[in-house]
Amino acid sequence: MDCVAVFLFLFLSKIHHKKTTMSKLEVVVGTLSDLKDGEMKEVAVGEGKALLVNQKGVYSAIGHACSHYGAPLKNGVLHNGHVRCPWHGACFNVTTGDIEDFPGLDGVKKFDVRIEGENVVLSTTEEEIKSGSKRTHTMCPRDQADARVVLILGGGPAGASAVESLRQSGFAGRIVLISKETHLPYDRTKLSKTPGVAADSIALRSKDFYAQHGIELLLGVSVTELAADAKTATLSDGQVLKYDFAIVATGSSPRILNVPGSTSKGVHVLRSPEDSAAFAADAENKNVVIVGSSFIGMEAAAAIAKKAASVTVLGLEAPFSRVFGEKVGAAVAKLHTDNNIKIVTSAAGVKSINTGADGGITGVELADGTVLPGQVVLFGVGVQLNTQFVKAGAGVTVNPDGSISVDKFGHAGNGLYVAGDVARFPYKYSASGSAAVRIEHFQVAERLGSIVGKNIAGKATEIDTVPFFWTAHYGKSVRYAGYADKPDEIIIHGDLSAPKFAAFYVKDGAIVAAASLAADPVVARFASLLSTQQLPTPAQVRDRAAGAEWTFTF
Repeated sequence: MDCVAVFLFLFLSKIHHKKTTMSKLEVVVGTLSDLKDGEMKEVAVGEGKALLVNQKGVYSAIGHACSHYGAPLKNGVLHNGHVRCPWHGACFNVTTGDIEDFPGLDGVKKFDVRIEGENVVLSTTEEEIKSGSKRTHTMCPRDQADARVVLILGGGPAGASAVESLRQSGFAGRIVLISKETHLPYDRTKLSKTPGVAADSIALRSKDFYAQHGIELLLGVSVTELAADAKTATLSDGQVLKYDFAIVATGSSPRILNVPGSTSKGVHVLRSPEDSAAFAADAENKNVVIVGSSFIGMEAAAAIAKKAASVTVLGLEAPFSRVFGEKVGAAVAKLHTDNNIKIVTSAAGVKSINTGADGGITGVELADGTVLPGQVVLFGVGVQLNTQFVKAGAGVTVNPDGSISVDKFGHAGNGLYVAGDVARFPYKYSASGSAAVRIEHFQVAERLGSIVGKNIAGKATEIDTVPFFWTAHYGKSVRYAGYADKPDEIIIHGDLSAPKFAAFYVKDGAIVAAASLAADPVVARFASLLSTQQLPTPAQVRDRAAGAEWTFTF
């Protein structure tokens, strides 16, 4: 019997050893002459792929697809030890695969590379290469002996990023995420780009993920008062929580015009999955009026264009013109008029939402008497910051617009940090290097959340994000990076009528922002060069000078 047991042990061990050996994968992915310094390429590895990089003669390999939406990183920009996604600007360290600017919460995998003679050899396993590019960063476990408490107020992108950053940076104390929504943190950008999308399908993480990493969730609960001096937060359910550190990341709420009929059935805003679903269902085969030519309003118009009977957009100014400028804005707006969207620009304010005898909406009446017929109305007229509950004091400054001022570490005062739409922070890439700005980008919110998490955990990190956003219309995406408040000049290369263009925004003698459509990876390259302050001058871009070819060759 003992002999049989020994035989079985040896037999099974042999099988296990063979299986383990078989899973190893070593592939010659190129030769030293394949890639020049500063080049990268996608390579096949077994049943998967990797991105092979040569930076200053050092070869490395990471996952081939962006962890955010899966863009091929080979089409991105390699610069200063990082590769930046061509679609939405996420930035990955080419040595570690770590995500170092957002959007997205995950890094990409890192593979071992060695040189054998003239060959470049990549080592991995069959299982690893087949399981995709994405890699979740390592997080420390919760230590019950650590009595410190961090409260994260808000379950949006900033809050979701902050809780992970805390654990990744070694914070082992208690972490409590408080959100007035009942959903797990989700990709809010989908609400206007894909109205009706289910909350579960856009969740950033699972409930089990948060439990596994010792992150407490208080959902369906709001904060009614935060006393910065006493370090306490009073919740809508009556709880009073004391904290060592708190992060205000409560974002904003859509404005609703205070006019007759504004509370009628059929009037919508987009703030939650429920809002998005209700609007999508209501708009089916109806005449829709969108009040406000904001990005959210215009994205919603594009999303329902083929489902609604008609769509009219009402704005005080031409769509997109405030951010993109008159010419670029008009080119993007034409995508809408080409798809039968009626755009009405009027300085006359909304007088009322008119209703019939049955209470149903019949149209939107303007102050000049004009009536825009419709049975469904969507408001996209700006937002109100959700900071009314914050009691100023202990050095915390709440500004008249509801934003909260922070230093270069995201700290407002007395252990209170702020991230996302509500943060007014020093912008590193402004002319002064510290101009206070507030930026409503999903990507900025995620990055600020990550930075304040690091700082609370003791890893001093300054706010250094390059703002990057994207807006989608009829299968086309406009990318935008940087920050340009009332630019002095806009330099345009390409063809606005195609549309296929890149636009560069000049302020105080410097290029400060860029936008593009069908010209990837122009904006990603701009973002990378801005991050190291190596951008060409306006004259070089305007004159198509040597060294600025990337600005007009696409």
